[in-house]
Amino acid sequence: MGLFSNITAFHGQSYSKLKKSCLNRGEKFSDPKFPPHDSSLFFSKQPPGVITWKRPHELVDKPRLFVEGVNANDVTQGQLGNCWFVAACATLTGVKELWHRVIPDYKDQEYGELHPGIFHFRFWRFGEWLDVVIDDLLPTIEGQLIFTHSREKGEFWCALLEKAYAKLHGSYEALEGGNLSDALVDLTSGVSAHLDLSVGGYTDDFEKRKQLFKRMSKEMDEHALMCCAITPHSHEEAEMRTNVGLIKGHAYGITACKKINIGDTGLFSIFKGAQKVRMVRLKNPWGEREWNGAFSDGFFRMESKERSGFVYTTSQLTKMYSRSPEWSKVSASEREKLGLTFEDDGEFWMTFEDFVEHFTDLSICFLINTKVLSFNKTWHETVFYDAWTIGVSGHNSDRAGGCLNHKNTFLRNPQYRFDIKDETEDVIFQLMQKDTRDRKQDGIQNLVIGFHVMKVEENRRYRVHRIHESIATSDYIRTRAIFLREQLKQGRYVIIPTTFKPDETGDFIFRMFTSKDPDAKELMKDQPKIPWYSCVKKPSIVTTITVKCATNLEKQSTFGGEADAYCIIKCEGESVRTPIDKKTANPNWDTTAIFYRNKPEQPIVVEIWNSNMLMDGFIGRAEVTAPINPNTTQIDLPLFGRRKEKTVEKPGNIIVQVYSDDDLTSI
Repeated sequence: MGLFSNITAFHGQSYSKLKKSCLNRGEKFSDPKFPPHDSSLFFSKQPPGVITWKRPHELVDKPRLFVEGVNANDVTQGQLGNCWFVAACATLTGVKELWHRVIPDYKDQEYGELHPGIFHFRFWRFGEWLDVVIDDLLPTIEGQLIFTHSREKGEFWCALLEKAYAKLHGSYEALEGGNLSDALVDLTSGVSAHLDLSVGGYTDDFEKRKQLFKRMSKEMDEHALMCCAITPHSHEEAEMRTNVGLIKGHAYGITACKKINIGDTGLFSIFKGAQKVRMVRLKNPWGEREWNGAFSDGFFRMESKERSGFVYTTSQLTKMYSRSPEWSKVSASEREKLGLTFEDDGEFWMTFEDFVEHFTDLSICFLINTKVLSFNKTWHETVFYDAWTIGVSGHNSDRAGGCLNHKNTFLRNPQYRFDIKDETEDVIFQLMQKDTRDRKQDGIQNLVIGFHVMKVEENRRYRVHRIHESIATSDYIRTRAIFLREQLKQGRYVIIPTTFKPDETGDFIFRMFTSKDPDAKELMKDQPKIPWYSCVKKPSIVTTITVKCATNLEKQSTFGGEADAYCIIKCEGESVRTPIDKKTANPNWDTTAIFYRNKPEQPIVVEIWNSNMLMDGFIGRAEVTAPINPNTTQIDLPLFGRRKEKTVEKPGNIIVQVYSDDDLTSI
């Protein structure tokens, strides 16, 4: 699909044509698709005052899109509960290659003389990049921007970007309360994972903390974007400040993961003999109100001032707001490496132990399969655009069966098969439904969605009709996208994306990232269908055969070496090969094949071979008769020779399981 392919003009508005028209007429652009009216602001409440829409040149003498580039300190949240989006923007500023794609041809968009007041930004939505055009009329009260703005008064990129995002969703109010993972995906086309730190056991398990920090550091080195938050337990707790200075229900951007050397400091004993301390740097999009614990920028306790009832002088506040003493124990060279500053700018450091103790939610946006950035690992992306639909029972239109709790309908859902070709492989899955935020005013919500992964027969080409071995199941959440990362063994799998309840409908995208092309395909047919004009006989029986293992195989060299053994299962001209089990006389394969047979009287042949560099060596064979028997049976068979030695018994036995039925949709 490509990181920046498929660029579509939102609402059909061409930036270049509109800009050219404005320049030719000598006029400023006014956007009819997102007019400067209250309807563009709110749909369920009144504005916080008298709103005047002003252009930047009406607010400052010399407006700029950027002042000395972009950085996390630019972005400051205004009177809108969209910290999830603001934090994602602040995080993205650290990856210039991506940032320049979200704000395309940024140099040409910069303010100058006779600027036509038109801008465009790009967001990734449901498999494509949307180019969103806006005018630069911004909502103000008494000459001040009321929503997101830059700390630099003459800089307007963040206010304009927020306006474009609001237009994408229909209004500014539609941005109230959101998932920071969604914002990261919209800004990158990446795949976002959510971790619940409160239930992961990270505070008590040192090894889990160590592995999480290692994962975060690795992903950040490969340009992953991260945000975190503290979940409030009630509506009253939202935006409440904790005793360590953090805000509940508020999204923070994670801008660095580092280890600092404390080997020669007095902190050595504090951190249990560690030579280095794991640290994270965070950004509060409000631009102030920082962490005040260990390694903080300062110790100013606002709640103490409020309780006392006194009004402190500037000199008293200066004494109260002083550098955290832990930093004085860290060498100047280490502080310089970190780029350490002690300002109330919303950016601060904390130990990783404190991080997992105080934060409850972590979002990591993986930037994969991109030509813009260079990664250590190359991923192959597979994408399916599909829908859950209600139709005639048994027809391809009947594809809304609900989750695995509904066993009678579950297999009605869309099904996709894919292959893992290496011995083991990391696989990333993402299921995404269409965003309903732009229909928020109508009370429309996202569906509860998830997916299920099953191990199936190595050669399955038709839809699954019986629930197979479960390999993984995602969470089921009322959210726009579901993420899962699993390590799978070699073989064929079927994945089934579902809604939680049957007969719920909606469009979705299913994305899968693997090291190699998984040859993924949607399973459409229930069974083989023979054209009426074909001379091929229709199958009368379906058989599955599972090669479990072999025992006491013959030594494979004059030195008594054991086999690198694999099987070939043959039936009516079709063959299926198992993986190799190396250096053993008792290999285990546990590999299943499925055959639709029109000659059920013929046996199925299983051959065992030894894998060699030059030429594979034959070990033995067995013939399996598989008459109709819908009960799975296990058979222990002796091995024989091939061709002229068919009756000569060979060392070893093979164990197989067989199932046969004349109902071709029984499995």
